[in-house]
Amino acid sequence: MENLNIQGRTVGPGQPPYIIAEIGSNHNGDLNLCKKIIDAAKACGADAVKFQSWNKESLISKAEYARNTNYSDKKKHFGSLEEMVEKYHLTPEQHIEISQYCSDIKITFLSSAFSGEEVDLLISLDVPAFKVASMDINNLPLLRYIASKHKPVIVSTGMATLGEIEQALGILKTFGAGPIALLHCISIYPPICNNINLRNIPMLQQVFEVPVGFSDHSLGTSIPLAAVALNTCIIEKHFTLDKNFNGWDHAISANPDELSYLVKESRNIFNSLGSATRIVYDDEYEKRKKFRRRAVAKYAMHKGEVIKENGLAFKRPGNGINPDEIDYIIGRTLNKDIQQDQELEWSDLF
Repeated sequence: MENLNIQGRTVGPGQPPYIIAEIGSNHNGDLNLCKKIIDAAKACGADAVKFQSWNKESLISKAEYARNTNYSDKKKHFGSLEEMVEKYHLTPEQHIEISQYCSDIKITFLSSAFSGEEVDLLISLDVPAFKVASMDINNLPLLRYIASKHKPVIVSTGMATLGEIEQALGILKTFGAGPIALLHCISIYPPICNNINLRNIPMLQQVFEVPVGFSDHSLGTSIPLAAVALNTCIIEKHFTLDKNFNGWDHAISANPDELSYLVKESRNIFNSLGSATRIVYDDEYEKRKKFRRRAVAKYAMHKGEVIKENGLAFKRPGNGINPDEIDYIIGRTLNKDIQQDQELEWSDLF
């Protein structure tokens, strides 16, 4: 299994989770807001921010625009689909400015390319890796073109069957993609817990022998943190400054408090997973002396008396004859008088 290298950061099993703050269209077409979100992601400790590279022509057909001219939910949709795509898409010039801003504050810039034109744009910006959105896992021409650029590729698997995932991996490998990671993903916003199926993470890693992460659309932080405990190596989480902003994804996004918590606790969980090798630490050996038990006399006994099991009790501290040594004391003879509850020593026995 080959790890990814994203701007010097190793991403894969055995590495701390790589945290991607998915800004997507949460900039609402406002570059000042966009930069504030990038700043917040950096302050929260995210490794990367991710955008979506599409334009009015590359993503949606004219017929689909014509079918979606009005929405009842005015908080998510301020106008027609065409008007929103026009407002929310990032121009090439905006891509350049955002990429440079990320470079200036030292956070990795990533984006999902939705057409060959946008692949070329991202190559011109020297992106360290490509992201393939769930919707494009069966877009074989796009996968071939992305693979031909020989960059690492991260593929979301929402809506995809195992056969479709296998096909996508085969295309990417055949056409020269760099190391590939899959993201387990449920393309429901938000999904119910019963539909998330986090056990897909180790399953996908075992079946396809590539690093596997988690693209999360759930509310809060508990689900992605649980994914870390299943050895996910990437967490992608939608990110906003305020869940109450108008727009497509703000309501299901993490706010700065949640992202900070996710970053901190995901690394704590990763460090806590540790090794499968059983280790008793030096501090625990010291703890044994206080917290384990030692043999004491259950009642007063006299010199020459033979020790019986019903004459023994075991109490703290654990710095004498241990309970697991009981078979070596029973039947031995005392060489001195012993008081009730007195701690027994090996030197007290013949």
